Amino acid sequence: MNIFSQRINKLLKKMSEENLDVAIITDEDNVYYFSGYYDYLHMEFGRPTILLVSQKKGTLLITPSIDENMARSEAQVDRIVAWNDGLGDEWRIEFPSFLHNNTVGIELNSIPQVVKTYIKKIKQNQILQNLTPIVSEIRMIKSNYEIQLARHAGQVADAMMSAGRETIRDGIAEYEVALAIAEAGTKKAAELLTKYYQDKDMSPNTHFLQIMASGNTITKTHHRASTKIIRYGEPVFLCFCGMTNFHRFKLGFDRTFWLGKITDPLQEKIYDLAVASQEVALNVIRPGVTAESIHKEYASFIEENGYDYPFRCGRATGFSMLEEPQLVSGNTTILQPGMVFAVDGSANEETFRAQVGDSFIITEDGYEQITNFSKKIEDLII
Repeated sequence: MNIFSQRINKLLKKMSEENLDVAIITDEDNVYYFSGYYDYLHMEFGRPTILLVSQKKGTLLITPSIDENMARSEAQVDRIVAWNDGLGDEWRIEFPSFLHNNTVGIELNSIPQVVKTYIKKIKQNQILQNLTPIVSEIRMIKSNYEIQLARHAGQVADAMMSAGRETIRDGIAEYEVALAIAEAGTKKAAELLTKYYQDKDMSPNTHFLQIMASGNTITKTHHRASTKIIRYGEPVFLCFCGMTNFHRFKLGFDRTFWLGKITDPLQEKIYDLAVASQEVALNVIRPGVTAESIHKEYASFIEENGYDYPFRCGRATGFSMLEEPQLVSGNTTILQPGMVFAVDGSANEETFRAQVGDSFIITEDGYEQITNFSKKIEDLII
């Protein structure tokens, strides 16, 4: 039994426990997770790709005909139906027979509105159950195969961070650093794909835009690499959230660098606080603790040092950038071995912010760090 069939079986079992007959999956990461097929364009081009999972009818992938060949090559499902723009009922044709006299679950927060509206028309006043908590629970604990992906994603991330450090210099534009990072990540991913994986259609290319800031843009947390020129004495922030994407498995990874020297002693103080806040969180991460308790330690430490905590302590990752549980107040999920987290440390001042972030696998007695780049300040001054 392949990994996708195993995942479908877990879903069917959960659906049975919740008295669900049919699951309608439209989130592209979830479609891939359960079928092995990823539609790169999906709703950006107004063409829904839909996975129907039925207790009685098995699995059906509904895909635009423009991508039918790719779907038939990759999707591990019982049946595939292709539809074309403007012909007949397009993607709707299979829905009545699948949904008739059945209880239905949808991804309430991510289903395209056009699909949701049509389902409600068919089901009229019948309640649609929220499928998202079921899918999130299934995806929380990573399999041995997914743990391997996470470790390989960590190797890709390390190659990217090393390339970033090696490329940063006086007079270079941010986007040139971003290009070097993307090239290093792609080459490392290609090496791992060739050595360990059989999927010839899996792209090694890194995705997402490079999150990067330098100099007076350092306080813009999600600033993209621009044409700005990096100068001596400036801090440089690199964030690979989403960009570290190996075999669709995503990690979080952040570092703050300086070119030449630290010109303001306050920046070193803020950086040290950021590193220490991450360390405080890591001191309590282990199986059996709640997600919110980790955030509490992190946030309290920052506040005790005279600053407001800037954001949640971290989040689970996997085939999506944001998975459950999040390390934040109110999340009472208990950590278990096999979960994968991005854990941050950060502190902000009016003219400067520092952030470090790494990814970790929860083990039986603690954690395994899978992004490994020095946080020692002497190693971060280029």
